[in-house]
Amino acid sequence: MNICVFLSAADLADRYTRPAREFAELLGKGGHTLVWGGSESGLMKVVADGVQEAGGRLVGVSVDFLADLARANADEMVIARDLAERKALLLEKADAVVIMVGGAGTLDEATEILELKKHGKHNKPVVLLNSAGFYDGLKQQFRRMDDEGFLPLPLTELVFFAEEPVGALAYLEESVGTL
Repeated sequence: MNICVFLSAADLADRYTRPAREFAELLGKGGHTLVWGGSESGLMKVVADGVQEAGGRLVGVSVDFLADLARANADEMVIARDLAERKALLLEKADAVVIMVGGAGTLDEATEILELKKHGKHNKPVVLLNSAGFYDGLKQQFRRMDDEGFLPLPLTELVFFAEEPVGALAYLEESVGTL
């Protein structure tokens, strides 16, 4: 399975890197392919290293203004013209999506993927990995949107909230197998 992971390129505390390393190892040992932003820095590097060390493949999609930060030894690396093309390519190359901790860029990617799913532009499973409670506030906001009628489909059909990496991967493997 090709799993797109949206996440930070920043160096982060162990409460975030530990679950990312665990997920990466599970992904690689499971024979899956990481589809990611291609960066060789921060949490992106942690996950890419873990997947590669565990035997998984790496498919990176960088963007021209970040090409100098792209991982040199990825199995495949595509350089997009801009961020919009990058997001489209990441989704195109993936069977499923995992959203890990990140900043404004990760939030932008997450909301676009969810908006596209909401409108039926893809039916790929989306998991929000809530490491160390990072997305508790966002989870609460999505529940409110669901409860108050802002979502045209149930929240459970839009995104799965996982507290642990093993739960995230188990959900994806079950979901992709039923598509």
